[in-house]
Amino acid sequence: MVVKLAHFMNTIKPFTSSDLAQITNYRSGEVKFGEKVQIGNPNEKLEDFLKNSLATFVLLGISEDIGVRANFGRAGASSAFKSTLKSLVNIQHNKFCKGSDLLILGEVNVEAFMKEAENLDATKKEDRKELFKLVSKIDKEVSHVVHLIASAGKIPIVIGGGHNNAYGNIKGLALAKGKPINTINFDAHSDFRILEGRHSGNGFTYAFEEGFLKHYFVFGLHESYNSKGLFNALKEQKERIKFNTYEEIEVRKTKNFDDELEKAYSFIKNDTYGIELDLDAIPGVYSSAMTLSGFSVQQARQFVNFMGNHKNASYLHICEGAPDLDQTNNNHLTGKLISYFITDFMKSKLGKLK
Repeated sequence: MVVKLAHFMNTIKPFTSSDLAQITNYRSGEVKFGEKVQIGNPNEKLEDFLKNSLATFVLLGISEDIGVRANFGRAGASSAFKSTLKSLVNIQHNKFCKGSDLLILGEVNVEAFMKEAENLDATKKEDRKELFKLVSKIDKEVSHVVHLIASAGKIPIVIGGGHNNAYGNIKGLALAKGKPINTINFDAHSDFRILEGRHSGNGFTYAFEEGFLKHYFVFGLHESYNSKGLFNALKEQKERIKFNTYEEIEVRKTKNFDDELEKAYSFIKNDTYGIELDLDAIPGVYSSAMTLSGFSVQQARQFVNFMGNHKNASYLHICEGAPDLDQTNNNHLTGKLISYFITDFMKSKLGKLK
């Protein structure tokens, strides 16, 4: 059976030429990303289109915040992908980064799940169980699409949504590679909470316990926002899980940022690995767990650039951004920041591939 992109809409909401035209701001004498990016062909089998595309990277959105709500976080992460698209298609296509290297596939179709979650209250036990079930359904869709992208030899760039989607990224890539993968997570939290039902705080735990995650490095944990039990759980698996803390690097200065990048890189680089970046690790960025203390935007960009510069770097996931929580006149800035990370990753990865 030939499954065409148009028939894949139960799983994916394709990004169309009409969508692209509506958000691209054309200007004489300039070439915008939106004029060069590739988009899906609704009349072609999805797997064939992905394999035949000349793009190296495939952009996928997940416009949900169910996992965040199930973890008692603030809703809003569902707005990040649309904000990112508006910014990304209007950057410049030039010698430093070319739009033609990117295929904008669209987003995982989570509309029905979001509607089911609308009136659920995570503080009510039975409602929270329903949220867990919805996150598990999203997991299946995400892992399926990531598996398709990676099996076609492309590199997924996934924009969340909550950090619950790390599970689908890890599982999808592991299935495509036929073996467990490594992951590095730039985050204030370990997201290695107990197996109590799926939410944004335990995607890595589930991936680890189910055999999809081999080595896991958490970069820049905030010491006061991870429980004693979580630190113990990480230390119990010290051969396969390592971490450093923000306070060690930037407050007490007992560790050096550049040295820690090297150590983390050495721990994951020998196998296929994914790069996770949670925006709640960066001060002032609107997210479900917004902070005023953390690594700078410059350090986060250096992290993405550094970790992307290896043949085994196989996906980038940016999550927890919530521009809808920004009530100022600058709520486009979250999407702009995510666009910087996307192009930093593309430049770094392409530099390694050439």
